[in-house]
Amino acid sequence: MRVFITGGTGHAGSHIIPELIAAGHEVTGLARSDTAAAALSAQGAEVRRGDLEDLDGLKAAAADSDGVIHVAHRQDLLPSGGMDAVAAAELPIMLAYGEALAGTGKPLVAAGSIGSAGDLGRPATEEDPALPSGDEHKGTLRVRNVVERAVVGLAERGVRSSIVRLPLIAHSTTDSAGFLPGLIGTAQEKGFAGYPGDGANPWCAVHIRDAAAVFRLALEKGPAGRYWHAIAEGEIPFREIAEAIGSHLDLPTVSVPVDVLMLPGYFGPLTNLVTGSFPATSLITRQTLGWEPAQPSLLADLDNGHYFPVG
Repeated sequence: MRVFITGGTGHAGSHIIPELIAAGHEVTGLARSDTAAAALSAQGAEVRRGDLEDLDGLKAAAADSDGVIHVAHRQDLLPSGGMDAVAAAELPIMLAYGEALAGTGKPLVAAGSIGSAGDLGRPATEEDPALPSGDEHKGTLRVRNVVERAVVGLAERGVRSSIVRLPLIAHSTTDSAGFLPGLIGTAQEKGFAGYPGDGANPWCAVHIRDAAAVFRLALEKGPAGRYWHAIAEGEIPFREIAEAIGSHLDLPTVSVPVDVLMLPGYFGPLTNLVTGSFPATSLITRQTLGWEPAQPSLLADLDNGHYFPVG
C-alpha cells in the first residue's frame, strides 16, 4: 500500500513509519523543512515537500496514495491560540482529505485523544462517540472533538475513515516533549513529586511503538467510521506515577490538596489535566484489529531510566 503520512518526524509518526515499512508498505511523508526531509529519508520514506496550510497539496497527496495517516497538528498555533486554534486549523485539513478520498473506500486514519472523551464516570470505550464541545470546553482537548467527528463522518462519503485515540501518556525512549517529561520537569523544579488529593484518579498509557501498530492495523483492515483505542494500561492511579517519578529523582512524593491545586502553583497550566480521570479500555480494538501490546509498561519504562538525568 502507498501511504501518505503527516507528522512523520514527531513522536508518534517516527514510530509509525518504520512500522509501516516493516509491513511492506511504501511511505511518503510530508516535510516542511530540509531537516524534516532528511529525517524522513533516514527512516526510509519518500519525501513530499509542503505544509499543513497547503490544502490543495494535501488533497493531491491523498489522491495519489492508497491511504492516509494524519498525526500532525499546527503546533505553532498553541502558544497564541491554544487547542481551539489547533482544532480550527485541523478541521479543514480533514475535510480536504474527504474531498480527495470520497467514494474510493481508501483509509484515512487520524490521531485522536482519550482526553477528549470527557468525564464519563467509567472507563471510555471505543463505542463512546466524541462528545460535543461547547463554549464551556474552550481551551481543553474536547475542542478537537469536532475534528474527530468529522473524520468518522467521512465514512458516509465512502472513505474508510477512523480515529486512533491516544492516551495523554505515550511513552518511549524518544519521548522528550510529552506529558511525562513535563511531570518530571515539574518535580525537579518544585523539589517533590506531587499528586492531586489522594492520587487515586486513574490514567491510561501506551508505549508509542504499540500505538504505532494500532495505526498500521487500522489502515490495513479497520472498518470505516470507527474509533480505536491505543491503550495498553487502562487505569493507573496518578499517585503511582508520581511515586515512580519521585523514586527515580530521589525526591519526596507529596499530596497536593485539591483546593491548593486550583490556585496558580504546583502544576501550573497542567492542573486541569492532572486532576482529571482518564480511564479507558481497548478490548474492541484488540478483538477487531488483533492488536496486542508487546512493549514495556509505563512503570517498567520509567524503571529503564531513560527519562531521568544521569549524574
